[in-house]
Amino acid sequence: MAYRISGTYVAACNCIGLCPCPVDQKPSAREGECKGFAAFAIRKGNSDGTDLSGVNFALFNNWGSNPGAGNWKIGVVIDSDASDEQAEALGQILSGQAGGPFADFAGLIGEDLGMERDTVSLSDGSASIGSSSQAQFTPFAGPMGPTTVKGAPFGFAPEFEVGTTTGNSNRFGLSFDASYGEKAEFEYTSESTEHIRA
Repeated sequence: MAYRISGTYVAACNCIGLCPCPVDQKPSAREGECKGFAAFAIRKGNSDGTDLSGVNFALFNNWGSNPGAGNWKIGVVIDSDASDEQAEALGQILSGQAGGPFADFAGLIGEDLGMERDTVSLSDGSASIGSSSQAQFTPFAGPMGPTTVKGAPFGFAPEFEVGTTTGNSNRFGLSFDASYGEKAEFEYTSESTEHIRA
C-alpha cells in the first residue's frame, strides 16, 4: 500500500516547560506520565487511489516513561466528515499496516485504545476534538521568531515550533490539562524510513 499525506499539526500535552519526549527522555509532567494529543489537518493526501485531502485526525497518547521504552497507549479519532473509505485508509496508515514511519513504531504500542469518529478541527494554532479536547498554542518567542526544535528522534516533524498550550482533554480515559505545545508542517509516506516524528 502506497500513501503520502502532508499538512499541519498542533500538539498539546501535560508536560511542564519543554516536553522531553521528542528527544526520548522521561516526561516532565507532575504525574510522571505524558498525556497528550496531536491534531492533524491533511492538506494533500492519497492512499492507493483514495483521496485523503482535507481529512483531519487526532492521535492521543500516554507515555509512562521515555517513548523508546515502549508500552505506549494510543487512541485515534478520525473526523466525522471523512468517508468510511477514507477512515479505513487512515486506520491502515496509523496502525502501521501501510508501512512507513507508523510501521516503525507499531512495536512500541502496548495498548491500542481504539479508533473513534468525531469532529476534529484546526485553525490558527488551535485544535479541538469534539467536546472532549481543546488546545490553543502560543509559541515561545525568540530573537529570530518562534522557538523551534530540530532533528528530534520522536518529533512529529523534522522541525517544529514549541511553546505553551491552554486547554484540557478527557478522552480514551486520559484526562489532563494542557501545558506544553508544538506546531509544524508534516509529511509522511509509505516509503519513509524515518521516525514517525522525524
